[in-house]
Amino acid sequence: MKYEGVVYRPPSEARSLIVQVTIGCAHNTCTFCNMYKDKQFRVRKMEEIMADLQEAHDAYAAYVQKVFLADGDALIMKTEDLLTILAAVKELFPRVTRVAAYGTAQDILRKSEEELRLLKEAGLGIVYVGAETGDDEILEYIHKGVTAGEVIAAGQKLKRCGIATSVTLISGLGGRKKVKEHALSCAKLITEMNPEYASFLTLRLYEGTPMYEDVVEGRFERITADEIMDEMKIFLENVDSPGTVFRTNHASNYVVLAGTLNEDIPEMMRTLEDAKQSRHYRRFRETGDLL
Repeated sequence: MKYEGVVYRPPSEARSLIVQVTIGCAHNTCTFCNMYKDKQFRVRKMEEIMADLQEAHDAYAAYVQKVFLADGDALIMKTEDLLTILAAVKELFPRVTRVAAYGTAQDILRKSEEELRLLKEAGLGIVYVGAETGDDEILEYIHKGVTAGEVIAAGQKLKRCGIATSVTLISGLGGRKKVKEHALSCAKLITEMNPEYASFLTLRLYEGTPMYEDVVEGRFERITADEIMDEMKIFLENVDSPGTVFRTNHASNYVVLAGTLNEDIPEMMRTLEDAKQSRHYRRFRETGDLL
């Protein structure tokens, strides 16, 4: 297997075979993100991808049960190429139960429902969507290149086509000026998408990113752990997405929440309140983070 640069994958894909079908991220302008800044985006040649799949088959085909298509937005590939890759996965790894990929709202909306249904039938089981927020002003500020309405439309489109969606949001992304607006917009986004999975990370900032400079120069004020609890409380009080598996168990999160919306909201609210009263927060340290 040949990998270029640092390879990222969702926590739930920890035991997956990771195959780079693209290098980097086609968008790559989000002001908080440093994940793909060292890569020039490109779609890999099909012969390279097939060689990687064959090498993985020869080494450990019997052990592969899940496959994750990296890097940042594999769905930007032509549908016919993705179908070829999915067919090869099915042939080479008979024990695979699910293939997953990151996908931007733009990628999803560019594909027809017929294309998405073909991908579903070929084995694409879940798409991870980094929504970050449902607030259009914040989306514009972070240069996400998409509106909340487009993110919602993309999620609804995947649902109609039978592909599961995992939506990621970021606590604290609105800063001190937009705690309530960010929380309410995230609740509205998840309510309208009703994804199979939803999660929050906590905002981390890294030296060299535009948002880092905004904090250093006083244009953006980060919120405290207590304020993150308040923000999460507003979200849980307003979200209505029955059946969505909800988590805040990333290394960046101050408090771990785990449950299913809407039934476990009262218990998660109690967890938040207990953590805030006792100030029993998880701490995290990472090179480059402002905290």
